[in-house]
Amino acid sequence: MKNIIQALLFALIFTQCGQQQKTSIDISKIHIDTEFIDFHHQFFNTDSSELPLLKNKYPYLFPTNISDSITLSKIKNSDEKKLYSMADSVFGDFQPELNKLTNLYKHIKYYNPKFRAPKTVTLITGLDYNYKTIYADSLVFISLDMYLGNDSEVYSSFPSYISHNYTKNHMIVDVAKSIVGVKYNSNIGRSFLESMIYFGKQYYILEKILPQYSKQEIIGFQPLKYNWAVQNEAQIWSYFISEKLLYSTDKKLSNRFINAAPFSKFYLETDDESPGRIGTWIGWKIVQSYMNNNTTSLEEMILLDAEVIFKNSKYKPKK
Repeated sequence: MKNIIQALLFALIFTQCGQQQKTSIDISKIHIDTEFIDFHHQFFNTDSSELPLLKNKYPYLFPTNISDSITLSKIKNSDEKKLYSMADSVFGDFQPELNKLTNLYKHIKYYNPKFRAPKTVTLITGLDYNYKTIYADSLVFISLDMYLGNDSEVYSSFPSYISHNYTKNHMIVDVAKSIVGVKYNSNIGRSFLESMIYFGKQYYILEKILPQYSKQEIIGFQPLKYNWAVQNEAQIWSYFISEKLLYSTDKKLSNRFINAAPFSKFYLETDDESPGRIGTWIGWKIVQSYMNNNTTSLEEMILLDAEVIFKNSKYKPKK
């Protein structure tokens, strides 16, 4: 029952989506109230005398278990100050990104008139890649130090399949993913097919609220690996079928084909040419095929079991 209620709540967010294809929509008359809090700038320009004022202004950003001495040491830390300086150089007044975020929020509001744009709060988090963006209903937190450009020296120790997306452009995609991830909180299921379609639904939603972004940008594959996926779609699907993976509940399949990884694991010599998470991409293709071949609205599709979507998708990649 809990999962059904969650899915219903998420469905209400996009009640107007239906079967619209990825086309431009008119958002010129949609009004969004946005608020930008450049906390990263205020924080690194604060001293011991001003810190109490900053804490009083943004209490939710100062955990009670963190002492002032620890906070001040962070402000003075040379590595942290370097990240702040780099972010300031890359983003400046953040206005171009705010325009893109406003565009994103307007697209969400187009599909859900009740949507209220969250306040945007920018931070420096010491390269905490686990929390690049966080959506918490009325707030979106963005760690600017995770979007300095994929060629930045600070990411030299990061695997390229991860740091590839540490760019200003992908920051908007991550914000959208954070919002969808919170709103779309249904059961992922146990089978490989359920996992694929769970993420496929999310990517389908992202297509609608990010119409100016390519499929490659939305899923975050490196260019050569995205092309590999497109060119080998039929072979990937044939492998899943021949190995009888769709209804398998083997947990190892998530690490092989669902979770972030440098490549997917078919146990073939050409594995390193593939992108990780290839199963989520196939799930997206199945959901796309379902929506293209049925009159189901988006909110109805979200509630459907993976098996229903799969059997009625008519998904069959061209060889």
